[in-house]
Amino acid sequence: QVQLVESGGGLVQAGGSLRLSCAASGRTVGSYAMGWFRQAPGKEREFVAVISWSGSSTYYADSAKGRFTISRDNAKNMVYLQMNSLKPEDTAVYYCAASRLGGVPTLSVAFGSWGQGTQVTVSS
Repeated sequence: QVQLVESGGGLVQAGGSLRLSCAASGRTVGSYAMGWFRQAPGKEREFVAVISWSGSSTYYADSAKGRFTISRDNAKNMVYLQMNSLKPEDTAVYYCAASRLGGVPTLSVAFGSWGQGTQVTVSS
């Protein structure tokens, strides 16, 4: 089992940027696909972005394409989500997750390990 801890959330104005980090421990995440999900108040958790174990493949939700970039550093056991041009509708708790499946899974059930989440609030 891998333990995940997110950081980097906060309050930002619309149009601003944030970089979320996810630190993994317990097991190396080098063989896991890593994803970011988010959950806004009163809404279901939704997929944001995923990166394959090697970093060679990524996939984004339509809402994130062109604005967010997922990356990873397997040597440091870290995963990142760079978020630019933030909008008020991006306000949510953001979760990092690890999946043992190959490729770039997007369903939350494919991810067996989850962090506790970090709050992102975008003001208008």
